Amino acid sequence: MRNARPERDRERDPAPDHAVTVDGRLEIASVTKSFGTHHVLRGLTLSVAPGTTTAIVGPSGSGKSTLLRLIAGFERPDAGTIGLGGRALAGDGSWVPAHQRNVGYVAQDGALFPHLSVGQNIAFGLDASTLPDGRQGVKARVAELLAMVSLDASLAERRPHQISGGQQQRVALARALAREPRLMLLDESFSALDAGLRVATRRTVAQVLNDARITTVLVTHDQAEALSFADQVAVIRDGILAQVDSPLTVYTRPADRATAEFLGDAVLLDAWVDGTVATCSLGRVRVAQPPCQGRCQLMLRPEQIRLDDTSPVRGVVLDMEYFGPETTVRLQLAVPASAANEQSDDQRKGAETISVRHWNASTTTPGADIGIRVDGEAIAFPPDVECRTAAARGATRQDPRAPFPARGDGSRPA
Repeated sequence: MRNARPERDRERDPAPDHAVTVDGRLEIASVTKSFGTHHVLRGLTLSVAPGTTTAIVGPSGSGKSTLLRLIAGFERPDAGTIGLGGRALAGDGSWVPAHQRNVGYVAQDGALFPHLSVGQNIAFGLDASTLPDGRQGVKARVAELLAMVSLDASLAERRPHQISGGQQQRVALARALAREPRLMLLDESFSALDAGLRVATRRTVAQVLNDARITTVLVTHDQAEALSFADQVAVIRDGILAQVDSPLTVYTRPADRATAEFLGDAVLLDAWVDGTVATCSLGRVRVAQPPCQGRCQLMLRPEQIRLDDTSPVRGVVLDMEYFGPETTVRLQLAVPASAANEQSDDQRKGAETISVRHWNASTTTPGADIGIRVDGEAIAFPPDVECRTAAARGATRQDPRAPFPARGDGSRPA
């Protein structure tokens, strides 16, 4: 766990009518925001501890960027409050302009001034009168910031178009760090970079922010980026937070099916839960804290399903996708022998199809019959609306050992 940042002697731009910020804790309470008749945020509440990083993820239009703009001070909330370290920034009659919030902001493209050199970009927010040695102090501070983001001091004389995309993002970060913000906002700051450069830049930025103990909020569409970068992941959907927890928890214990599917590939199977064990096409699988009993939908991550020739659970390889370190294998699960005689040909053709990940592509070929087993626990979700509607019409409770009937199109109900 990261330690809280040491208090600074004074704010760089204290406002006389607001309390001086004492730490970097971000508090967002019951914030709403609409544009015309379109409700973007619906009473959203979020807390970010000092010196930690929170990644906000969600589908397009869910309200991620709007939330970031509200924190930065580019927009005003319709209701609710936003505070930083005990200082009210917005709401309940308070309003602190963006330039007085002591918040750093790095945009997707870096937004560097093309007519200024790298050094001039970084020094843009520095006041020579507040630094020792005046202009020489500014130059020394620029060199310090370049070193902080792992850039050579010689780059200070170049223009933004003369350095790479990854270097531009580091310069943008250095410019934001120049004013020693208590909160850093990263708005899709790595998405414009190619894959290899994105990882390297993200690692450098994370280390810099961690070393400086700066509270950070990252908005991203990249689920892997959110899971690897942040201490806390907030999943936003339709203007509200669906789940806020550690990266490990939101990935392995998603709050609902939509969150599970958004945060990574998910294997979803019809199942019958009895106690903490589910019966499904993969046999009997342990379930973590099942929220329901009886008919449920089971969720596993592809990496939990392993190839095992000794397993009685069988599947036929339909096709494969090779990705170098791993191969995604699509399997049609075999109908258990005990249920095969009870199903029609159409039902047998409707056997569930799943995708698994395997490291050795040479051991699987299309048409091969292979055994599979499950590692770890599954997550159970309550049945969807269709199943609840069927139950309301008086659907007969199934025996947990009976196979789930297939629909006419070969798919199976949740």
